[in-house]
Amino acid sequence: MIIKSYEIKKINLKNNKFILFYGKNEGHKNEAIKNLIKEKYTIFNYEEKELLDNQNYFFENILTKSLFEDEKIIIIKRATDKILKIIEDLDIKKLDGISIIINSENLEKKSKLRLIFEKNKQYICVAFYPDTEQTLSKLTFDFLKKKNISISPANINLIANKCNGDREILLNELRKIEYFSINGKKITRENITKLTNLIENHSISELIDNCLVKNKKKIINILNENNFNNDDCILITRTFLNKLKKILKLSREFENNKNIDLTISSAKPPIFWKDKEIIKQQIYKLTPKDIKQLIYRLSEIELLIKKNIHNSINLITDFILDQASSNTNN
Repeated sequence: MIIKSYEIKKINLKNNKFILFYGKNEGHKNEAIKNLIKEKYTIFNYEEKELLDNQNYFFENILTKSLFEDEKIIIIKRATDKILKIIEDLDIKKLDGISIIINSENLEKKSKLRLIFEKNKQYICVAFYPDTEQTLSKLTFDFLKKKNISISPANINLIANKCNGDREILLNELRKIEYFSINGKKITRENITKLTNLIENHSISELIDNCLVKNKKKIINILNENNFNNDDCILITRTFLNKLKKILKLSREFENNKNIDLTISSAKPPIFWKDKEIIKQQIYKLTPKDIKQLIYRLSEIELLIKKNIHNSINLITDFILDQASSNTNN
């Protein structure tokens, strides 16, 4: 049975014995698990591999119950379809005083584990998608207000914008800011960039911006000046996809109002003044249809990179140069 991430309060661990949380938003998943476990439970944490390698020990450990033992919660981390048979075996055993929480990363629609949890009315299935910038900005504002820390709205947006949609990353960085502000120090943009790990790789940002305005000469210079490695390619694709989603929203606004200055000035969160001109160029260059096609293509590239990390440099470079050479729109 599917429920939304904001409906977690509907879950009752005494009645709902099998719960699947999946998605890339680790912070939101961990927060949801913490909110679920309010009563006194004995908690066991397992990695999927650990469980698969020692199944007999696992079953013996969780099914053995002493007279005065609390109810048990079993949390299985990084679970995939490989664990399905174990879940089926546990269900057959009619667990008494035991709840199973499965914490998976991203599960595709065709995932057997996800399908079973979605269709079985006795199971709970919850997707945790990346937080929006608006949500992260609100979480940041609430945290800082509670701690009596003063930061400008622009800097709040800066922090929220760099967290890749994950509130766990956000919370870790806010704690650094909280510690820095204990002595009443004023928090500036410079403080934030020094204190946190949220500083964007400007070479990557510049690479993407010039790709979207088709400045091939500049792209080649950036590629030659930076020794990007295989790990950088994942960051490039994620940053690129986030950028495209923002531009898509602005492009749709521009398509409706036909006023580029109004589109830029009314953007939420506000666009940093240094970025306004190149974003205007990107909106002029790309229609919403163009951007959606790019998102689709880049998502395919990301999957190929994950499957073949050793060829990732070639994959992302070919994509960027091809896009810079294409004749989309005007």
